[in-house]
Amino acid sequence: MKPIKNMFIVIAIILFVIAGYYCWPETALPEDTKVDLLVVYKSKRKLLAYADGKLIKTYTISLGSHPIGHKAYEGDMKTPEGKYTINAKNANSGYHKNLGVSYPNDADREAAAAIGKKPGGDIKIHGLRNGRGWIGKLHRWTDWTHGCMAVTDREMDELFDAVAIGTPIEIKP
Repeated sequence: MKPIKNMFIVIAIILFVIAGYYCWPETALPEDTKVDLLVVYKSKRKLLAYADGKLIKTYTISLGSHPIGHKAYEGDMKTPEGKYTINAKNANSGYHKNLGVSYPNDADREAAAAIGKKPGGDIKIHGLRNGRGWIGKLHRWTDWTHGCMAVTDREMDELFDAVAIGTPIEIKP
């Protein structure tokens, strides 16, 4: 009977840790912040927001389900790498809200054409699928997008308000 009791205690501790992670508040972006640069480090799953040359917040993100390497073509499930800009804002997205990334550029189109493929597009920074916002920070435990960068809905609200169209975004390996 003791092994069952020990297993119950271990499960209770694991659930407590998960609940703590899920509920622990994160620092909010300062009000009225205007982000003027975004930098993504894919290997670290981090999106850094800068204002006036200063790092103001770091977000933990999920990426495309095949995150290693630069996006080569539509459907490869990779997040692109390189220098782009935020080129759109959508408050009525199927994924809470989103910021559009200017992928593909001319070089991306040429590289995809060289292998006989389409480069794809619709790369976004977005929240969680509508109706699934309750997942919150737990979405970070896996890479699940089709090549986008995902944050929680609350984080997307912050970014949506703080990032203007035309803001540079650099996506690094």
